[in-house]
Amino acid sequence: MDNYAKYLKNPVFGIFSEVAEQYGFKAFVIGGYVRDCFLGRSSDDIDVVVEGSGVDFANKVAARLEEIEYSQHRTCHKINVSEFKTYGTAMIKYRGLELEFVGARKESYRKESRNPIVENGSLTDDQLRRDFTINAMAFSLCKEDFGALVDPFGGLSDLERGIIRTPQDPDITFSDDPLRMLRAVRFATKLSTPQLQFRITPECMEAMRRNRNRLQILTRERIAEELNKMLVVPKPSKAFRLMDEAGLLDLILPSLTALKGVNVMDGKGHKDNFDHTLQVLDNVAELEMESRPEPNVWLRWAALLHDVGKARTRRYDPSVGWTFHGHEVVGGRMVPKIFASLKLPQNEKMDYVRKLVELHLRPIALVTEEVTDSAVRRLLFEAGDDIDDLMILCHGDITSKNLRKVERLHANFELVQRKLVEVEEKDAIRNFKNPIDGDYIMKLFGIEPCRTIGELKEYVKEAILNGDIPNEFEAADALMRGRAAELGLVPRE
Repeated sequence: MDNYAKYLKNPVFGIFSEVAEQYGFKAFVIGGYVRDCFLGRSSDDIDVVVEGSGVDFANKVAARLEEIEYSQHRTCHKINVSEFKTYGTAMIKYRGLELEFVGARKESYRKESRNPIVENGSLTDDQLRRDFTINAMAFSLCKEDFGALVDPFGGLSDLERGIIRTPQDPDITFSDDPLRMLRAVRFATKLSTPQLQFRITPECMEAMRRNRNRLQILTRERIAEELNKMLVVPKPSKAFRLMDEAGLLDLILPSLTALKGVNVMDGKGHKDNFDHTLQVLDNVAELEMESRPEPNVWLRWAALLHDVGKARTRRYDPSVGWTFHGHEVVGGRMVPKIFASLKLPQNEKMDYVRKLVELHLRPIALVTEEVTDSAVRRLLFEAGDDIDDLMILCHGDITSKNLRKVERLHANFELVQRKLVEVEEKDAIRNFKNPIDGDYIMKLFGIEPCRTIGELKEYVKEAILNGDIPNEFEAADALMRGRAAELGLVPRE
């Protein structure tokens, strides 16, 4: 049996081993930490499984850590143990690590729920209940074979070959807990690299198709949580193609699968909007990685949904071919319903996604026409602080196979971005605030709230956006007074 003690150099592993030896536990590091060791990825999340009570073991580890802290620093540092007795688990946060402890167990499931009936078991039982072979590997923490790899299902070989498969019959695994189908997709996507693309075995894919309707027992929040994790990987399109192949996507995002396919009439066809959407999603992910330390999952949602209105707006005009007029408006209206169906936030995050969907054609219109200050002001006014994200989405939306066209559009977008900077520096429109407010108008003319106040404010706003007057109080006040006089309003003395 191969020994991998080199991966257990952190002092906490030695402490686990000492406690296990002292109190007669058999303890093992299991799951993601082991997998990530072989992938060369650092991890601060450590899962420990013990044959016995995981909660009891955690408390003994905490006591030992407190002793060590006192001996080193001569201070009583309380190590807090968060216990979850229903699940037989406990957690300790210690020096930047999240340590989770669980007793080895075996599980059985009821058809109507993904919550298992849990019984005490052996390490082998615990490994068998794990979702995938690559997550079932364990390092021994026992003194006699510290660092030995326990890999009964060939997880290391699967990791080296880029294979996602279940330790037991995939129909059992996926029927018992259908969330594992989405986790299979997520791991195949997240772990893939240009050098090694992970794949879900054909047997598992077939089992996912057979068990797709089991997704109905999942809460929408859990599904959305998995989708969010899929979206922030370097190449998220793979996740959505795998979900589509397994028949899951139509149950989760039917408005997205409605974009699939190419319609042809009179020999004229349009591009496959599903393929285009996934290419845009990957483009946005790549642009983000080049310019930002962390991905913005809501920008990724905007990329995923930017053309979602095309299925409803598709029309054929014999003179021009296929059209999708107003798809950005229709798509924007669809965003709140899609978010509600997945229990995603109904707050400023949803508003942000809707805004980007509704505005994603505006910069494109600018690059095909003269870039006027007025048009740029209006774009800045409507996009506000989200203008930079909107431009990332627009750059990502260029998917033509005509390289000259792609280069031309990107160059034009750069022109628009320079114009945005110039206009913003000059006119401060990004977070536009009308210099004239309703209270001022009411006091000036001695009137009560009425439609005229809104008309005067709108008149001033339009004049500023058109560039007729600067974004300053004096100019705005003079203009407003002139318009008010035309409406018969006279300032009070």
